[in-house]
Amino acid sequence: MSTILDLFRGSGALYGGNADFIEDIYERYLIDPDSIDIAWRARFDAMRQDAANEPSVSESPHGPVRQNFLRLAQESRLRARSRHIGQLEPVAAEKQAAVLSLINGYRYRGHQIAKIDPIQLREPPKIADIDPAHHNLGPDDMDQIFHTGSLYAPDRMPLREIIATVEQTYCGTVGSEYMHITNTQEKRWIQKRIEGYRARPELEPADRRWLLTLLTAAEGIEKYLHQRYVGQKRFSLEGADALIPLLDELIQRAGRKGQQEVVIGMAHRGRLNVLTNIFGKPPQDIFDEFEGRVKTDWRQQAGDVKYHMGFATDIETAGGIVHLALGFNPSHLEIINPVIEGSVRARQRRRRDFTGDQVLPVLVHGDAAFAGQGVVMETLQLSQTRSYSTGGTVHIVINNQIGFTTSHPLDTRSSPYCTDVAKMVQAPVFHVNGDDPEAVIFVTRLALDFRNQFHQDVIIDLICYRRLGHNEADEPAVTQPMMYKKIRKHPTPRSVYADRLIAEGLISKDDANHMVSEYRDSIEQGVVITRPVLCGLDHGSRVDWSFCHGTTWDQDVDTGVPIEKLRELTEKMLQLPEGFEMHPRVEKIWGERRKMALGDQQINWGYAENMAYASLLDAGVPIRLSGQDAGRGTFFHRHAKIHEQKTGSAYTPLQHLGPHQGPFIAIDSILSEEAVLGYEYGFATAEPHALTLWEAQFGDFANGAQVVIDQFITSAGTKWGLCCGLVMLLPHGLEGQGAEHSSARLERFLQLCAGHNIQVCVPTTPAQMFHLLRRQIVREYRKPLIVMTPKSLLRHRLAVSSLEELAKGQYQTIIPEVDPIEPAEVERVVFCSGKIYYDLIEARRARGQTNLALIRIEQLYPFPKDQFAHIIEQYHNTEEIVWCQEEPQNQGAWDQIKHRFHNLVLSGKRAYYVGRPASAAPAVGHRAAHIEQHERLIDEALSGQYNPSMNKRIPAQ
Repeated sequence: MSTILDLFRGSGALYGGNADFIEDIYERYLIDPDSIDIAWRARFDAMRQDAANEPSVSESPHGPVRQNFLRLAQESRLRARSRHIGQLEPVAAEKQAAVLSLINGYRYRGHQIAKIDPIQLREPPKIADIDPAHHNLGPDDMDQIFHTGSLYAPDRMPLREIIATVEQTYCGTVGSEYMHITNTQEKRWIQKRIEGYRARPELEPADRRWLLTLLTAAEGIEKYLHQRYVGQKRFSLEGADALIPLLDELIQRAGRKGQQEVVIGMAHRGRLNVLTNIFGKPPQDIFDEFEGRVKTDWRQQAGDVKYHMGFATDIETAGGIVHLALGFNPSHLEIINPVIEGSVRARQRRRRDFTGDQVLPVLVHGDAAFAGQGVVMETLQLSQTRSYSTGGTVHIVINNQIGFTTSHPLDTRSSPYCTDVAKMVQAPVFHVNGDDPEAVIFVTRLALDFRNQFHQDVIIDLICYRRLGHNEADEPAVTQPMMYKKIRKHPTPRSVYADRLIAEGLISKDDANHMVSEYRDSIEQGVVITRPVLCGLDHGSRVDWSFCHGTTWDQDVDTGVPIEKLRELTEKMLQLPEGFEMHPRVEKIWGERRKMALGDQQINWGYAENMAYASLLDAGVPIRLSGQDAGRGTFFHRHAKIHEQKTGSAYTPLQHLGPHQGPFIAIDSILSEEAVLGYEYGFATAEPHALTLWEAQFGDFANGAQVVIDQFITSAGTKWGLCCGLVMLLPHGLEGQGAEHSSARLERFLQLCAGHNIQVCVPTTPAQMFHLLRRQIVREYRKPLIVMTPKSLLRHRLAVSSLEELAKGQYQTIIPEVDPIEPAEVERVVFCSGKIYYDLIEARRARGQTNLALIRIEQLYPFPKDQFAHIIEQYHNTEEIVWCQEEPQNQGAWDQIKHRFHNLVLSGKRAYYVGRPASAAPAVGHRAAHIEQHERLIDEALSGQYNPSMNKRIPAQ
């Protein structure tokens, strides 16, 4: 067999110092033979053919080669160390150290002078670390031979060539930031790829022509829309045209690497371009949207602007079919990020893809938004946590260098780059000039391979510009005159690359012009020049919500579970590993739960909730519960996850019910509401048959996620026709602890209710909670469920249920009077929700009143109007109908449900509000004031002694 030495002897290519360099080329050959020079490839092909005919060859295709390389390298380094390093004079040793320091200077700071800005807005800074003089290296040293250290290059080179090598690698059209990474393996992997390829891809002529085809498509659709729909908003991609070849390469390479789904989240800039040229959305559909022709009934589905719409398709790649999904996105910047991550996690779970090798998340950002929106940081912070990781995300920043039109770069952020926030999770950042599509391809390959190798996030900073303003009606030169003088003189990315290929003789000018006319013709004919789009495939990637279409919220379903099954599940839940030492307080709770199952003790909230989960899991339903204290429960009631006191290890009983149970996970999330709730919403949209719950530590913490609530949870069904069964658990109730942590802002959710978009419930018994949670899955109807959960009621002596109540029945939207009150004697009917009920009934019983009925409305939306009317009809002699709430008058439920009283009260009756006066704060800050207010409203509700100064009397209209 020929050895590597024989193959390269006499060529001047191989000597001991070059062994690492050649081995690196050979590694690239093994990964992708087309990525290296043809001459090298021919030599390696011949070498492997010889190896195939050698009987003693190792099973590894490059085993003998590697061994030979290692031997040569070791011998070379030993000789070098003894001959050059060990015997260096002090001055020479100092010079050698200076060279290595200079190389590292380029690695750390070369990106600062890299040619990454296509319009060259700013002068590059002076960087001492990459100035040879700073390292005491001068003209006389340029032709001296120095060791290159860990640089992926020949072992010894003249300083002049070393500088040329690192400048080409680190100061070209790619600026690499990775030296902040503390993981040595990751850092060396990036270093090898960048330095081994000199930050340039090796593309075949056909690949380069395809690049120009994609740039032609990116420019062509924008010009066509601009001419056909003058002045209409489309949020043009022009200036960032390289995004199209970037996404094409990313998807194709992902397919070759075995990934089967790519889920993309992006804002509106460039969205129509991506839909047309990447997803293959028919151009006629986009034209119809511009012209106002809609295919859905806006009375049933409100719809949304065209640059917010999602899309799904399937693309053919060399590795097989890849399913593409583009998430629906509202205008709120970057809020799509956690939603996409949650959707990806659900898709990965469904595929049992626990490492993220099959489903790839891709997020496309804006530069100012990436730096300015806190949800970006929150989403990055989720990326490596155990229950939120998706195996790494490829982030693409469309860096227009302007943010929003009127901004000045010094006002958009405090960091040098818009991407600097990503360094907190030690993600590598690759800045690339958007006018160099070949560099863009190199960075795309590098980023995806890094993500797949290390399952970490990675950032591509596509530095470009915005040829038009924020939208097509904007005039950016008003506030950015200097920038737009440059932009208007600057050729388009397609023109830059076409001229380059023409100059190199790869294509003619006629070829370039033909591409333009061909694309325009295809658009006019309603077809596009993209990768083949496959339709009508059934491969399990699509999320199927068809089972709940056409269903209604008032379906009659039995959510009871037989007592014997409840006892069986309780026993399984209470079984612990041998020797497991519980905390004494938790041990006491375990003992009480055993008594509850036997019927020796009334059921409390924690037991009922856990039994709802256990019974669903037993039926194979997956359950995901998250929140800042979800495992234990903020109020020490749930204990779905318990901790061994000697070792600190966690044990989750609901994961050990049986071999065929559904998966259960209780997640104590990071201290975030917006990103975590967005993530769980995304997860729930992609998991129709799972129970997905998010619990706020206190109900008012949902304020921090209001964007998710407003733009996704309550409106996505109306805007986009999306289904979702997410459950929000919001602890709510005025306990005298001040303005914060009292109210879950019930009024805000009720204000958002319309068209049966969500469910808002206030259960007051453990059995009600049990049936409510089970109803969310047992009933085919799927809408987000907002639950005002209790705090003090978790241990209230009256807020209990029996085992029989769990075994029978269903969720009651209204609970009628429970005491033996004669309807004919009732003069006043008091309706209420939540904790106030127990205060009212205790006071009524203490007073011995029999002329007043207490009715609980347990579902405030959709409002159970038929049951409400039926209850009112029972009380013929009633003179007054009262709504009593503990929240201030302008908060709580009253303002959103009082029309129900006005419409349904019997003729001649009057309806009143009883509660706290209107207030800008949810509750008073002093406990004494809280108690005084509380006693007054209880007395007013029961006695009818209204206080005119508090403006309590509100007549029906």
